[in-house]
Amino acid sequence: MKPLRIAMTKGRLENSTAKLMEKSGLDCTALRDKGRKLILPIGDNLEAVLAKAGDVITYLEHGVCDLGVVGKDVIMERGGQFFEILDLRFGKCSFALAAPEGVDFYGGYGRKTIATKYPNVARRFFQSKNMDVRVIKIEGSVELAPLLGLADGIVDLVETGATLRENGLGVVEPVAEVSARLIVNAASLKLRKREIEDLAARLEAHLEK
Repeated sequence: MKPLRIAMTKGRLENSTAKLMEKSGLDCTALRDKGRKLILPIGDNLEAVLAKAGDVITYLEHGVCDLGVVGKDVIMERGGQFFEILDLRFGKCSFALAAPEGVDFYGGYGRKTIATKYPNVARRFFQSKNMDVRVIKIEGSVELAPLLGLADGIVDLVETGATLRENGLGVVEPVAEVSARLIVNAASLKLRKREIEDLAARLEAHLEK
């Protein structure tokens, strides 16, 4: 039988996933010494595919990968047809609403403008508050938007808050907690249920408490 194929988000999540796999007794030698290769064997019955975060979901949805490791931020923004089966407890940060320090974001009656890389997350957050906001998608440094007068606030991922503070912004309100998740293709979960559940249990046993 062909190996289970797991799409892994390149970069920090890839390194944290490899550490967890090694703790679980899986041989990640090829992954550690990958060079420019993007498909690598892990142990005897697993194959890693290194991909950008958004592509992890695409590969799962099209059935070319069985499992994936991706941040909850991407899941919240993209959605998709897959199952989320395990919180891997690394890659932790949070979505937050931030605005210029000393400004009452919720004050006044005008329609607010929000800049974000995550328009779907932002819209759902403000819909839950019954607020009608204008959302502008920004690809680069979202913190610039309030400084330039383009937006009243931003919705973005925050780890330490240092970048916000350096740009005169502060957290108004948390939106959601984020961490890496193990996701699985629906068809794979039916066809290879035992293998997938065994791998998930093996990883779960070595998660940080």
